[in-house]
Amino acid sequence: MDEENTRALKKTRCSFMRSPCFCLNQGVRRHNIALKIKAISEKLDEIAKEKAMFDFKLDKGADHELSRLTSTSLVDESSMSGRDCEKNIVISKLLAESSQEARNMDVISLVGFGGIGKTTLAQLAFNDAKVMTHFGKRIWVCVSERFDEVGIAKDILEQLKDRKPKVVGLQSLLKSVSQSINGVRVLLVLDDVWTEDHRQWEQLQQSLADCARGSKILVTTRKSAVAAMMRTDYQIDIGTLSNDVCRSIFNHVAFYKRSKEERERLTDIGNKIANKCKGLPLAAKVLGVDENNLGEASVETSIGRVRHLSMMLPWETSFPSSIHRAKGLRSLLIGNNRDPRLGAALPDVMKQLTCIRSLNVSGSSIKEIPKEVGKLIHLRHLNLKGCEQLVSLPETMCGLWNLQSLDVSWCRSLKELPQATVKLVNLRHLCIENSGVDFMPKGIERLTCLRTLDWFVVCGGGENESKAANLRELKTLDHIGWSLVIRNLQGGIEDAAEAQLIKNKKLRGGIEDAAEAQLIRNKKHLFRLELSFCYNQEDDNLIEVLQPPSNLERLRIEKYGGIVLRNWMMELTRLQDLQLINCGKVEVLPPLGRLPNLEFLELDSLHVRSLDGGFVGIEEVENANINEGEIARVTAFPKLKTLHISLLNILGEWDGIERRVGEEGATTTSLVIMPQLQQLKIIHCRLLRALPDYVLAAPLQELDISACPDLRKRYGKEEKGEDWHKISRIPKVNII
Repeated sequence: MDEENTRALKKTRCSFMRSPCFCLNQGVRRHNIALKIKAISEKLDEIAKEKAMFDFKLDKGADHELSRLTSTSLVDESSMSGRDCEKNIVISKLLAESSQEARNMDVISLVGFGGIGKTTLAQLAFNDAKVMTHFGKRIWVCVSERFDEVGIAKDILEQLKDRKPKVVGLQSLLKSVSQSINGVRVLLVLDDVWTEDHRQWEQLQQSLADCARGSKILVTTRKSAVAAMMRTDYQIDIGTLSNDVCRSIFNHVAFYKRSKEERERLTDIGNKIANKCKGLPLAAKVLGVDENNLGEASVETSIGRVRHLSMMLPWETSFPSSIHRAKGLRSLLIGNNRDPRLGAALPDVMKQLTCIRSLNVSGSSIKEIPKEVGKLIHLRHLNLKGCEQLVSLPETMCGLWNLQSLDVSWCRSLKELPQATVKLVNLRHLCIENSGVDFMPKGIERLTCLRTLDWFVVCGGGENESKAANLRELKTLDHIGWSLVIRNLQGGIEDAAEAQLIKNKKLRGGIEDAAEAQLIRNKKHLFRLELSFCYNQEDDNLIEVLQPPSNLERLRIEKYGGIVLRNWMMELTRLQDLQLINCGKVEVLPPLGRLPNLEFLELDSLHVRSLDGGFVGIEEVENANINEGEIARVTAFPKLKTLHISLLNILGEWDGIERRVGEEGATTTSLVIMPQLQQLKIIHCRLLRALPDYVLAAPLQELDISACPDLRKRYGKEEKGEDWHKISRIPKVNII
């Protein structure tokens, strides 16, 4: 199928011919195709008749593809070595309280190479005595490469009810799961997760929302991108084991039932083989299986049957020639290889491994990807993350029609993506975070299948402007999810002019005009957005057309050159995290206190003189129509837990707004401000003289004041400040 899809896409690309005989050629070609289809149909009819006449039976043949083993929660604890520290960390996280106020269930991810021990760690934690008593229900699901929502839901439901579910549809299954865990503290282990498609995960996640607080999801995966997609609260990166531990595991398997003389004779060669495991416990077990030759021969002779291979090559080891015999290899990981010889070996590898689906050379020292990569027409996933010396990608990548994910994040020497990138119409995940890429290739708007685009870099003009995409191309990428960073927003001539035009159309009104302005707002799966400007005078226009979807949870705006922030920020009713950084011209803040779910707020390097009723959101309440005898009960910043204020150099007043029920002029309003504030940091606000009483009355657990001379004089213990008694109850106070 891959070959057919590739040929079809190539024909599509070449279909726009400029020959005067184009129409005639098309007619002849269609006629020939019709004749071929007719001939094939007649042949199939003939075969069907012969099958019926001679009573042929269909033989599917043997499937030689090695299937992935299905894991269970059962574990032999005696075989576990060298993971006590990681085990204790996992268990402590499972037993801890939920870290998110808005969610009952935290996600903990174990991330590491294949064979490094993630599943074993999860099994040990799952069967720990404290964990078993802590959770009302424990569920183990082996997910593997295909994220089968129906199969996973059935597995969960069967373990919840101790019987196979009678319902079969996904909707009915998820509804039953939701009802079964309502009010129950649950531990759900999802082992070996591969999918990066957040849509598949979101359906299952929503069915788990009604479990009791303190519930946990424990995920094992090889990819950090999976952990990010699942909105992990705590990620544990599983490292390799020491050589001593690997030797212990290897000897436990290889020397089983051997005599003392045999063990002594084979110890040296056993140690050499165990050292080649490079800290991977599964490799130590596999290499120790063959009793006669300690596994070396079995690995060599079975290489042709290997489908998934992880290689950890020491510096002194050359690239193994036997890899060329792995004709059926589907996935290849060459981990953390800094050997410069790898680059020379890659062209031959790509010529031989034509069936490969996943290639991971992340962290290697390669400087370029050979042009032979274009022949890997089955390739779905290409991971080049952390290849810091990689300077270019070949244009032959246009042949990778089936490529679904490309990761060049942290490739700092890579300055641009090939123009061929825009022809990868099946691409779903494009990661370029912290790479050296200066602009997005023109035509990226064609990649409408994209689900992940972590960075969008706007071109700053110059020699690259003619081949760079502008902001308008974001509009068609509706399916982008989870996180998006837009960098280098500097109001270039084209983008700034277009932004002003769209803004004027919005002011004139009209549904069509408003829809045209939605470059980001239509991206309903986006939860985190970062807008990085360049202090440009046109930033007012640009930010107008960058309104995010209303379900956004995290927003960071930095280097914004405007004076006022847009009121669309107040429509973000699910916003939990807001950072306004280095916005040196902003003088007035929106009424942020009216954001109902805001938990974290950081204000850094703003031109704000006071934090008053407008900041808290009280002025709108005072101006509201309230019937006589009624009391308006208002809570500002109802869920705010952490507030960081730094480098507000002209901030002098932080108004207390101490009006309460019964006070003159405020008999109709009851105010509660920051009732859940736990941490407050104020750094380099030299003109700020005092803290408002509503902050001092909050349940603060930590107060950190640095380089604020007036606050230090007023609240410092050593300075015998007049208001030290107002903060002395706070458990952790640091004033310097």
